Amino acid sequence: MKELYPWQQETWQSLQGLRNRLPHALLVKGAQGIGKLDLALSFAQSLLCEAPLASGMPCCQCDSCHWFEQGSHPDFRLVQPDALSNIDEGKDSTKKPSREISVDQIRALANFANLSAHRGGYRIVLVHPAESMNNNSANALLKTLEEPTEKLLFLLVTHKPQQLLPTILSRCLSLSVSTPDREAGIAWLKQQGVNNPENALAQSGFAPLLALHWAEEGEGTEEIGILLSAIQRPAQMDALMLADKLQRSAPVQVVHCLQQWCYDLASAKLTGQVRYFPEQMDVLKQLSANIPSMRLLRYQKELQVAKREAFHPLNPKLQFESTLLSYRQIFSQTGA
Repeated sequence: MKELYPWQQETWQSLQGLRNRLPHALLVKGAQGIGKLDLALSFAQSLLCEAPLASGMPCCQCDSCHWFEQGSHPDFRLVQPDALSNIDEGKDSTKKPSREISVDQIRALANFANLSAHRGGYRIVLVHPAESMNNNSANALLKTLEEPTEKLLFLLVTHKPQQLLPTILSRCLSLSVSTPDREAGIAWLKQQGVNNPENALAQSGFAPLLALHWAEEGEGTEEIGILLSAIQRPAQMDALMLADKLQRSAPVQVVHCLQQWCYDLASAKLTGQVRYFPEQMDVLKQLSANIPSMRLLRYQKELQVAKREAFHPLNPKLQFESTLLSYRQIFSQTGA
């Protein structure tokens, strides 16, 4: 079992305060990449543990803990998209694993929800990420939440609670997980051996786990460097050639980088400060001085649409071309 992250101690204490009065459903929400899933898993294991420690953490020695860590606890179910698990092994390899939680996955919980606990305690269902439920699966879950059985706890983990049905939200006790402050995030990344943790943390949106993942994988690092170099000189930027160079990058990561860059452009223009790219502050200030505010705002809205489409791009290169051409246009003297 993973230890709690340093910034989760206060939230853990809040969870311990709920042990004697658990709701039927608990919504664990917060920014992406701050360890909400690990926190929820630790809490689930501690509730099922036969001899939890004084801190509330699981003992990791009892049969229940061994079953949990092996993924075979009879009183626990983890529900998540196929794309986040290995359950798609053996299926048609030509079909991409789903990024949604299907209605069949929720319906499969029916027997589990109505049976007595194997160990006489709680039965726990962890849904992650909860926003990946489609309309059918969300409505199927709602039926279970409307008719809860004794000692059945749903843990819904999400970084997009606004995408959940209001009726589901109304049946959950909400627990917010705070994003760690800058100093805590940098200190933790240093312990993990991340080079230049300040920049890594800022460019991940101050989400330490996301920063660590990007640093370890190195996925798209070279391409993002090319992108950052090009967007600092929009007048000389060849959008079509740049789009071709970015083809190996994940579309979501490219759009994410552009969103952060444009946030800093707006911040530099309005406040003289930047958040994500402190090393490029002088460039950002110079560029922002030549952008009409409304034009930048329209482009930021365009990036919001591009971010949603980036998860299922029909043609990443065409998406990059369109997004980059629009970026160059906001600096055009003749742009509307």
